[in-house]
Amino acid sequence: MRLPSSNGSSEEPLRLVRLTAGALLLFGTVVAIALALSGIAPRALQLIGGFWAVYGFIVGITSGVMEPVIDGLARALSDWGLIRQGGGWSAIETMAARGHLEEAAEAYLARAKNPRERVTATLRRAALLAGPMRQPETAVVELENLQAQELAPHDDLRVGLALVDLYDRRLSDPGRAMTELRRLIDRHPEEKGVSQWRQALALMKAERFNKTKGSSS
Repeated sequence: MRLPSSNGSSEEPLRLVRLTAGALLLFGTVVAIALALSGIAPRALQLIGGFWAVYGFIVGITSGVMEPVIDGLARALSDWGLIRQGGGWSAIETMAARGHLEEAAEAYLARAKNPRERVTATLRRAALLAGPMRQPETAVVELENLQAQELAPHDDLRVGLALVDLYDRRLSDPGRAMTELRRLIDRHPEEKGVSQWRQALALMKAERFNKTKGSSS
């Protein structure tokens, strides 16, 4: 959604300042000319140059300094508000919810170029690819490429568990799911959820064994 330009909000009050100053100086110029012609104050004409020098200074300050500063500050505050709100993900989520899946996927890909957002953006993109866009193979490839990079332990867990879910539920490949789950158990034995992962791994092995036994008989 395009934000309205901030130019109008800063230009109108400053334009009013310039018009007011111009009107006052024009009135002062007329009065000075009248006083000089009437002989009451012959030197009044000397004030005209000073009047318009002041007007030029006011116009220069408002147009060349104040307006750019106000506009820049308004844009900075607007951008800061967008980034802070929902961590910046809400706009992409809204895009996906409205059916603009390709645009949302590209937006996640662009965010993934930022090292700080790489893991979260790639995980969100993978969920979009594997779910509404029905491209689980692409999601797996991107997560495996991410996993091949050096990740913090917490991020390695997030990516690994996402891969387990994709292998098992989206690709119906329990062998790869069990392999990844075993890797997570061996690599992160101190994690709180490791007992649950072991139970899940045992259940997957039992289910696969039963299927293999049934097919052989």
